Amino acid sequence: MAEKKNNYGASSLKILKGLEPVKKRPGMYIGSTDWRGTHHLVWEIVDNAIDEAIAGYGKKITVTIHKDGSLSVQDEGRGIPCDYNEKEKMDGLDIVFCTLHGGGKFDGENYKSAAGLHGVGSACANALSEWLKVTVYKDGKEYYASYKDGGNKDVSTKLIGETTKRGSIVTFKPDKKMLPEPEFKFDLIAERLNNSASQCNGVKFVLIDEKQNKKQEFLYTEGIKEYLENKNKNHSSVNPIVYFNDDKNEIKAEFAFQFLSDVYTEVVYSFANSIFTVEEGSHVRGYRSGFTKAFNEFASKNNLIKGNQKLDGSDIREGLSCVVSVRIPEEKIQFEGQTKEKLGTPEAATVVETLVYANVTRYLIENKEYANKIFTRILEAQKARLAARNAKEEVRNKMPKDVEKSTLMLSGKLVPPQSKEYNKCELFIVEGDSAGGSAKKCRDKKYQGLLPLRGKPKNISNDAEDAFMKNEELSTLAFTIGTGTGKEFNIRNLHYDKVIIMTDADTDGAHIQNLLINFFYKKMKPLIELGHVYVACPPLYRVFKMVKKTTIEEFAWNEQELEIAKKKIGAGYTVSRYKGLGEMDADQLWRTTMDPRNRKLIKLSIQDDKVAGDMVELFMGKNPAPRNAWISENIDFSNKGDFFIEEVKNNG
Repeated sequence: MAEKKNNYGASSLKILKGLEPVKKRPGMYIGSTDWRGTHHLVWEIVDNAIDEAIAGYGKKITVTIHKDGSLSVQDEGRGIPCDYNEKEKMDGLDIVFCTLHGGGKFDGENYKSAAGLHGVGSACANALSEWLKVTVYKDGKEYYASYKDGGNKDVSTKLIGETTKRGSIVTFKPDKKMLPEPEFKFDLIAERLNNSASQCNGVKFVLIDEKQNKKQEFLYTEGIKEYLENKNKNHSSVNPIVYFNDDKNEIKAEFAFQFLSDVYTEVVYSFANSIFTVEEGSHVRGYRSGFTKAFNEFASKNNLIKGNQKLDGSDIREGLSCVVSVRIPEEKIQFEGQTKEKLGTPEAATVVETLVYANVTRYLIENKEYANKIFTRILEAQKARLAARNAKEEVRNKMPKDVEKSTLMLSGKLVPPQSKEYNKCELFIVEGDSAGGSAKKCRDKKYQGLLPLRGKPKNISNDAEDAFMKNEELSTLAFTIGTGTGKEFNIRNLHYDKVIIMTDADTDGAHIQNLLINFFYKKMKPLIELGHVYVACPPLYRVFKMVKKTTIEEFAWNEQELEIAKKKIGAGYTVSRYKGLGEMDADQLWRTTMDPRNRKLIKLSIQDDKVAGDMVELFMGKNPAPRNAWISENIDFSNKGDFFIEEVKNNG
């Protein structure tokens, strides 16, 4: 064996210069290279425009999705500096768009608080784009520059002429080689701009999609109070929205809250320097601490709880919808990661806790009528939680001690796989006994388990936290999967790598599918986030004919595939439209829907949690009014579609 040469020395070391670090390791700068990374580039450019607006420059920010796949952000700010920087030996646009950690937000002189902090956002957009163009209107002059192929100069900064306009326009087209999912999503950007508008009173945000000929505007004059009002408008409430703020400290904070009577979870919208903090952080931790402290002290002083008892924070916050927003000076703000999804500034927790504790205490004292209603809500939540816990204990006590949870069959329906290699096992949730019978015959017994449902699962949207445990179908499903639910969820206890919803391709099947997805989203969300929930796609059509006593057949999942299948089979074919999975024999079900080599599965994912939450609430929530409005606006009932079952014969 040849001896390995050890040539590892200083000459082996490399320094990545300019924008090369971003191109080499894009995930380090934008979080990921999927659709999230593509949209993170938008957030970076928009955040720069917001910083200008919050600093008092401009009242309008426009985002346009162009037909060629590019996107532009236009503001009315002071304009990006374009003059030559003698110290850096570069002009302003090259510093901003071609240099990492270059910008005007490092000394606190240009912005009191800012969203763009690291000086890499605009450079990342340039590094990961096919091309990027900048137009600047500044001090009565119009300037232009462009870059291509990830930051290479195309047109150096040049003076175009005089203008009365003010601001900047940044247009870029993501590079498919760096970002495989370069398409911009209108709804995702709309939600982000709506969030941002709540942080910029009086600033209008405009979103235009030239491809779809769509336009949407966002403007708030009462900030987070108005924002929360919009979020809660389709719900019934226990109390009016309460708002208070503190702008005297170095860290500014504001808070708004309202209890809802038809929601059984805590809903928090949190912001730091106008950025929507998806993963929350220290400011949310501070609000929860102050909120819990205020309610427990009030309950104790008014004999609503006994002795040294304490109300659980989850009971206090059940049905609570709130917004917490902070503005932190540049030198103190800390985000965990470049994507700024979680606030890390420890001082923010103290400021928010103090603000919330003092003002919530005063509100409860001064508003006895609403305080009584809120505490009735809290004590009902506590009662429901304890009842659900007792129900869980009853179920556990009935379990045979020598039977492992993974093989538990509460109703005798679960058909478990033989293998204990959970990372290879699959659970098919099937609709009814007929489909379950065929699936049981054809399944891979070693790795595929079955759980037939009898009837439709319960819609748990409007239930208390653990009320679903009283429902046999859902409690069986939860125990079968093994992870636990809600706060007890632990992915390490997962018994199946894939949980596959397999229902009929009709309205009842779609309803069952939605009820199950709703359950997973509300009670086992990490199961979706980690990519373990799937929907099976059985074929809609079978095209077949007899040839010398032998059946030849093709399957189709849509109209286009149906036409292809007809041509493959040739003259004399018969087309069957499947009414349900029970119409397939075991062999057909295996080959089309369960065989890992041939089947089609849809993996469920959550692109934006708040958007997903709003959609789940829209379709599965208690209030039918917004659902009916959505249907009337989005469904064309003049198109009957394929709502009937048919068998068509063609004798050629």
